[in-house]
Amino acid sequence: MIADVKTFIDEVVAEIKKVSWTPRKDLINATWIVLISAICLGLFITSTDLLLSRGMHVIVR
Repeated sequence: MIADVKTFIDEVVAEIKKVSWTPRKDLINATWIVLISAICLGLFITSTDLLLSRGMHVIVR
């Protein structure tokens, strides 16, 4: 069993060495894009919800 675990770990290390990792700068830029997009989408959904709820409140009155 211990030999199987060692073989597994050796194979994982060999596969990780084959991976093409994204450069750190590109990863940071992509992270900023995702964060800014999520914030913008959240603001859009919030403002749309507030606008529609106030509009419905006016209609219902």
